[in-house]
Amino acid sequence: MRIHFISIGGAVMHNLALELKANGHDVTGSDDEIYDPSRSRLKAAGLLPHKMGWDADRIDPEIDLVLLGMHARANNEELLRAQELGLRIQSFPEFIGNHSQGKTQIVVAGSHGKTTTTSMIMHVLRDQNIDFDYLVGAQLEGFDRMVRLSDAPIIVIEGDEYLSSPIDRTPKFMHYDPEILILTGVQWDHMNVFPRFEDYISAFKDLLNVLPPKAKVFYDIEDVQLVKLIGSKKWSFDTTGYSALNYDVRNGQFFIEEELVPVNVVGRHNMKNLSAATSVLEQLNINKNVIHHSFGTFKGASKRQDVLKDTTRLVIFRDFAHAPSKVRATLHGIRELYPERHLIAVCELHTYSSLNKAFLPEYTGALDSADAAAVFYSPQTLKIKKMQALAPEDIRHSFANEKLHVMTDSENLLRFLKQETKEFPAVVLLMSSGTFGGLTNEVLASL
Repeated sequence: MRIHFISIGGAVMHNLALELKANGHDVTGSDDEIYDPSRSRLKAAGLLPHKMGWDADRIDPEIDLVLLGMHARANNEELLRAQELGLRIQSFPEFIGNHSQGKTQIVVAGSHGKTTTTSMIMHVLRDQNIDFDYLVGAQLEGFDRMVRLSDAPIIVIEGDEYLSSPIDRTPKFMHYDPEILILTGVQWDHMNVFPRFEDYISAFKDLLNVLPPKAKVFYDIEDVQLVKLIGSKKWSFDTTGYSALNYDVRNGQFFIEEELVPVNVVGRHNMKNLSAATSVLEQLNINKNVIHHSFGTFKGASKRQDVLKDTTRLVIFRDFAHAPSKVRATLHGIRELYPERHLIAVCELHTYSSLNKAFLPEYTGALDSADAAAVFYSPQTLKIKKMQALAPEDIRHSFANEKLHVMTDSENLLRFLKQETKEFPAVVLLMSSGTFGGLTNEVLASL
């Protein structure tokens, strides 16, 4: 097929483009901005657009399929030309959903832990030489791409609740037909799309309402909203609750179950992720002991608890956590691992939800277990997103932490970190889906 990507530079979109080209399709694409690693990978594959920006002349009647990314707008000139020509236009989740028909679909959904839980399942399947396709939201060690499409009988999908495209306003996970579904938790997010918590909950209700009777649903029995949702009606499919695996923390290492298998992920939330993954893998007739020993070699997904520095004096973690529930869980896990060390936590407000003054109270107490805490945000990001300005006092009040340091300049953040790490041994936890004003991992590791 001849396939054109509108907004080819996205994390999933560029991986999908690479996979489709590798599968023999004629692939082209466009975008207004493309950054590394997408840029370098597309260039190496001969898929980097010759010039940035949109151009309706790229679209002609010979194109078999247009794949539309969420980054594009509904009035994008290439999209308008494709609509004018009557071309087939799909979002990537719709495309993945069509590819997945006839396969055993394993979908991991929820407000947090999706990428990690999906990655855990993929890791064990690969260890057991089981053939499978996948879609996951981060780069994983041992996997060339974030997407694989083949004739494998199984597909593992990270099921996001966000909208599919500018012209497809359904949540991405509504395009899938899971035989096995994991629900990791429901905590309000994406306020720009779901302005009320009720709207957010409704997306998950809609997913459950379309599941077939043969489906099996595994859910966190400690998540209040999930328990309420699952208990709201008598479902035609099986539902099974899970909780954190039994674990122990010894000498800076997490161990699971009675055999004390060492694992490379930390925090009770990750013990829940391991439990959810175990439940699914047992459905595929893999022995539990085999599963847990395989977890011992799981390194985690990119940007999830990445260790930037590890010395007797200082340990620095970089994590993707940004939503309130993710911040609390990640901070709690690091505190469990280092109960005696001076713990410095920094959270960057970068998403539409986290930068919204009405959403900020969701972070109440989120950083309280740190010895020193800071919140960073960029006024430029607020301008780009066309959002109302924030005042430091708004943030301190919402976090309910009067000692909270609030800063908008990366140099001030560095000074704060250097000052706090003079008291050692120390641990720094940096949580963001952004870049802390352009600070690289190399600079942060130099503390």
